[in-house]
Order: sequence, then structure tokens, then C-alpha cells
Amino acid sequence: MLQRFQVEVRHEGLNKYRMITGTDPYVVEQKAEAQVATWDEQWRKKQERETALRDKAEMRASAAEQTAAAQETLRALDEILAFTLTVDDRVDWEALKDRDPFPTPKPTAPAPSTKPVEPQSSDARFQPALRFLDKLIASRRERQTAQARAAYAAARRKWEDAVKEAKRHDERHRQEYESALAEWERERAEHATAQAEKHALIDDRRRMYEARDPGAIIDYCDLVLSNSKYPDFLPQTYELDFIPETGILVVDYVLPAPAAIPRVKDVRYVQSREELAEVNVSQAEANRRYDSLLYQICLRTVHELFEADTADALQAIVFNGWVTSVDSATGKDVTACILSVQAGKQAFAEIDLSRIEPKVCFRSLKGVGSSKLHGLAAVAPLLRIDKQDRRFIEGREVIAAVDDGINLAAMDWDDFEHLIRELFEAEFAIGGGEVRVTQASRDGGVDAVAFDPDPIRGGKIVIQAKRYTNTVGVSAVRDLYGTVMNEGATKGILVTTADYGPDAYEFATGKPLTLLSGSNLLHLLQKHGHQAKIDLKEARALLKERGEES
Repeated sequence: MLQRFQVEVRHEGLNKYRMITGTDPYVVEQKAEAQVATWDEQWRKKQERETALRDKAEMRASAAEQTAAAQETLRALDEILAFTLTVDDRVDWEALKDRDPFPTPKPTAPAPSTKPVEPQSSDARFQPALRFLDKLIASRRERQTAQARAAYAAARRKWEDAVKEAKRHDERHRQEYESALAEWERERAEHATAQAEKHALIDDRRRMYEARDPGAIIDYCDLVLSNSKYPDFLPQTYELDFIPETGILVVDYVLPAPAAIPRVKDVRYVQSREELAEVNVSQAEANRRYDSLLYQICLRTVHELFEADTADALQAIVFNGWVTSVDSATGKDVTACILSVQAGKQAFAEIDLSRIEPKVCFRSLKGVGSSKLHGLAAVAPLLRIDKQDRRFIEGREVIAAVDDGINLAAMDWDDFEHLIRELFEAEFAIGGGEVRVTQASRDGGVDAVAFDPDPIRGGKIVIQAKRYTNTVGVSAVRDLYGTVMNEGATKGILVTTADYGPDAYEFATGKPLTLLSGSNLLHLLQKHGHQAKIDLKEARALLKERGEES
């Protein structure tokens, strides 16, 4: 996976902040410089306006201008989803390449020096000026002639010196030019080499993505979302995880808190106070806009990722929307997932996003979230990114601190039965519950029933475990649901050492079923003070040696 770079940019005057991220440091730097330049220009215009506001007419004009800007901001919020429908979200790999020509101009060859005119003895200025007496008196004539010859000789020496100096001057400039030209050629070659290296890196990223390399898929999706244009006050912070066995991309997206959303709808000039006053939308309208905005961001993100998926690597996307806000009871920051949805690629493609109502569409996808998102009620994400422990892997060894490095996916089925029983006994014992094993089979699964005394969420809970090394399909989830119905249970829990396919998650949505993957199982063990590992590749080899099914 390529390294990710980030740059923080701030503007104290405008009180603005933005985190710019990406996988190419050059692109990140260019975006940061462009953002700073934009804010500097906004700050300059703001200062100019404030100076001009001393005039009442300017005050009124400023109020009208700010009102128009406020209305435009609100309109943009209402059209967050519509905006992306006119954009091709696929990554243009060639456009990522830096094709700017070498910026330094080529040195200009120096012009040769202008050579002085060579003096000739026949030139008039070197002829003796003979007067009448000079012609009659030989000594005077000879003196004038000698003076003329001396003047010519001096001029000739001066000319020869000037020619020598011009040659030295031209030679010095020629050497300087050749040195500058060589340096220019070297720098131009380095520029071309750097461009070629960047192009090769981009080509490698493209090949890896088209080959569906998991790390390259995450990098590509990160690039898609970083290219998405949002207003400055909407954060573009997210984490991505891709599950290659199931083709599911998990997006943990940081959504804005209600207080971060602009509410100004009008700016008026109050002449009596000679100041501008802002008029906000009603609380009801602010709540409606906030809820709609979050649904739109969710659908927009899913749309952009699916539309850009030229390698057809994504079978489903899980979007978890997280909000950090201030707990009014404690005054502390709290972070909670307030909406979560899983969308299959084929089903999502059937939706005409230009004609839907965002909330209704979200509900039709069986998304979970409070009916009033602005209340910030927490919900359980349908599928979470494993942020704390990455030991659930495919194909490489992972350190296990205790329990003799036990690989859960290769455990003896009887040992695995007791492990699951003891684990859920510890989990339900917290609330006074108990767990009873009902049956087990040599395929590594174990059925148990938990009795939770909690009067609200408790009751009879069916637990089924699958010691699998392959993806669990929808049939196992259907079987669990049938058992829940037959037993009259209030809930069913399916736990596996592997993971689930998109169809399994889709079937479980809206039903009293909980699907725990191998990653969830490891965290549950850690919660109760135990350590283990899951290495599916190693488990397949061990089970094959033992002649057991995986």
C-alpha cells in the first residue's frame, strides 16, 4: 500500500482549517498551496470590504453581496448529491501525470563582440596635413609626416589591444554559456527523469489496481474520494478498509456536527447602528437541512466509489457516518456512529439518484440511523473497520502473545466448542446471563443458547459458531434465522473464524441477527483477557494435513 501524506493548512484571519490528504506528496503540496492562495485572496477581499463599509452605500452593497453568498452556500448544501451526478468520478490516470515542460528557459548563446574598425595607413586622418611652408621646407614636411605615422601606429596598437580584449571577452562568455548550457541540460534531464519516475509510479498503481490488489484498491478509492469537491467547512476525513474475500469496502466517514453547518440566510444593513446583522434560518429548517445533508453525503460517497470502480473490484460498500460533538451533560467531546448502510453494487446501480429523496432512499437500502439525525443518536455500524488489531490476516504469520499461539481457525472442533461456550459465558455473565451448549458437530460449528435476564434487550439468544477458513455464505445465515424462529428466540448470533459475503450481510439487515467475523471474535477474546490468532492460510494447510474439512 502506498504511503499516505497529509498537510494541515490554516488561516487565522478567516478562522479556517483544512486537512489535505493524498497518496502523492506533490499533489498534496499543490492542493495545499492552492488552498492557502484562495484563502489569502478571500482575506484580502474581506479587508477591502471592511474598509469600504464606512460608506453606507457600500454597507448596503456588502449586505446584498453577503446575502447572495449565504444563499449560494445554502443552495450548495441542498445540492451536495446533485453536484456529483454531473461529474465523472473515474480516475483519469493520465491526468495524474505531471507533463509540465521544464520551466527554466534555455540559455541564450552570447552574441560576438562588435570589433572595432581596423585603421588603415591610407585613412585621411593618418595623412600629414601639409601647409604651404611645410611643402617648401623639407624639415617641416618630414616632421608632419612623422607625426602622421606615429598617430597611425598608436591607433594600430589601440586597435590590436581592442581586438585582443574582444576575443578574451567572447571566450569568457562562451565558456560561461557552455557551462550554463551544460547545467541547464543536466537540470532538464533530472526534471525529465523525475517525471518519468512519477509516471512509472502512477502506471504501477494503475496496474496493481486493475489486478485488484487489495492495497491498491484502497489507495484508488482514497484517490476517488480525495478528488471529490466539497465546501471548505465540510470535512473530507475518512478511513477505508477492503475485504478481498467478499469484495466489501468499508468507509468510516467523519461527518460534520450540526454546529458546523452554516445557518445564515440573510445579511441586513441596520442603519440605526451602522452595522450588518445576520439572519439565520429557523431551527426546524436547520435540522431538516442537516439530516438531508448527511443522507446526501452518504449516498454521494457510495455513488462516487461505485462509479469509479473500473476494475469491478467492489461488490458492496458499507458506509458508517461518524460525528464528533460536545456532550451537553459532561462538556466533553463524544464520537458516535449515527448512520450506517450497506449497498450492493447491482442494486445501487438501479437507483436514479437525480429523482430520489435522500432519506427515503437511505431507508430503502435498509440503512440504520435515528429518524432525526440531528439528535446524534448512536447506532451500531453494520460492519466496522478493525482499527485496533490487524492480526486477522490472509497469508502471513501474526504474533500471538499467549495460549501457545493458538490459531482459532485450525483448532480441534471440540476445543473450539468449549472456547466459544466459555467466551459467551463470560460475556453474558456480566449481565447475569448464562450459556448452555446444545449440540456440536465435527465441522467445527457449535450451537448454544444464551439466556439474558435483561428485561429490555434480553431473552433467549441462539448462538451458532462456524470454525471456517472460507467466506461464510448466505445459507448459514438463513439456517440461523430459521433456528431463531423455530426456537422462539429473540435474537441469533453467528460467529465465525472467517468473514461473511455481501449476500450474508444483506440478508441479516433488518433481522434480529448479529454476524461476528473472525476479527470480532479476536476482540471479544481480548475483552475477556485472552489472546489468540486467526491465520486462515495456515489453518487450511493444517486441516488438510489432518484430513479435516475447512
